[in-house]
Amino acid sequence: MIRLLRLRSGTVHLAAAALSLAALAAAPATLRAQEAPAGTPPAAQAQAPAPEPIAYAYVALKTAQGTITLALDTTHAPKTSANFLKYVDAKNLDGAQFYRAMHLAYAQDDDQGLLQGGVRNAAKLLPPVAHESTNQTGILHKAGTISMARFAPGTATADFMILLSDMPALDAEKGNTGQDPGAGFAAFGHVVAGMDVVRAIWSQPRSATKGEGVMKGDILENEVTILSARRVASPPATPATTPRETPPTL
Repeated sequence: MIRLLRLRSGTVHLAAAALSLAALAAAPATLRAQEAPAGTPPAAQAQAPAPEPIAYAYVALKTAQGTITLALDTTHAPKTSANFLKYVDAKNLDGAQFYRAMHLAYAQDDDQGLLQGGVRNAAKLLPPVAHESTNQTGILHKAGTISMARFAPGTATADFMILLSDMPALDAEKGNTGQDPGAGFAAFGHVVAGMDVVRAIWSQPRSATKGEGVMKGDILENEVTILSARRVASPPATPATTPRETPPTL
């Protein structure tokens, strides 16, 4: 079953809001340091909190074009990651296809858009997964992010997308608690190896006639099959910076 992806207008800058809150929290300590009497030994600098440990599950998607390795953030998006891993462990993603290469019409750079694929055999579909908003997970839609396609929130099954570029319009609107309009899409990990493979598939010819509605013109002329999807113990290279930022408190 093809999941439609509709972009909303406007961009939510969650990172800017989080940085503003952090600056306000740090200001009092700075002022106290400036007001200390001359000759007073400097107070011990507050230690920055250690980075939050993140647990990842790694999945290798093998295609005829090469292998794409994903890091699923099981710490911040546990439900969505567990859902994807169910399909992997059941081998239900074997034979699934990358079928859509959406190129942003307004993009000025070449590589902007997303690659979409997933299970379209109804016999291989599992029950839908609860929607995990970017306001909950803090995983934003940056280049390399993997996210679930859906209709209404809570209807995602096994149709997913990999972003070629930052697409903040896919993030939930500030303050949204998971209902449309404005619920965004459920990002749950990122590519750690094989973005060249993603670009190679995304760059293949698209059909002028396949697809309906927002899909028309985006469907690949020759869909690319996922030959196998398997867990791997570790990524083939050091993971890049994750596309996650802590959202402001709702």
